[in-house]
Amino acid sequence: MSAKKIESFEHARTKRDSPPEHCLHRIPRSREVRQSWLSSVFTTLHSMWFSFPLVYHLKPDLVLCNGPGTCVPICVSALLLGILGIKKVIIVYVESICRVETLSLSGKILFHLSDYFIVQWPALKEKYPKSVYLGRIV
Repeated sequence: MSAKKIESFEHARTKRDSPPEHCLHRIPRSREVRQSWLSSVFTTLHSMWFSFPLVYHLKPDLVLCNGPGTCVPICVSALLLGILGIKKVIIVYVESICRVETLSLSGKILFHLSDYFIVQWPALKEKYPKSVYLGRIV
């Protein structure tokens, strides 16, 4: 459904004569809701199989993500570009506004991997001093 919304939005903002200037890429989900921890290791590796070639091809300057588990393989792939000396990619993670007292699973992982970790509640800033509190930015 999101892809259709993006296509509709992009089509509406571009001129009818010119082709759209966007591109959608899909990667498999790394973890489904209530999926077991053990099987999620394999689905995350499967997602990484698709993520790394995409990130390598695009070589972004910055990856900005906001929470779904799919962002973890993308961020790890971006981190690998830097480790391999290909390109330093800045990783910015914005924790969901729903997370008031604890971090999401993606947040717990990316707290250690991101260059900037943004929270939207002061209580999280107190618990995680490395984070950046900017208020509600939704």
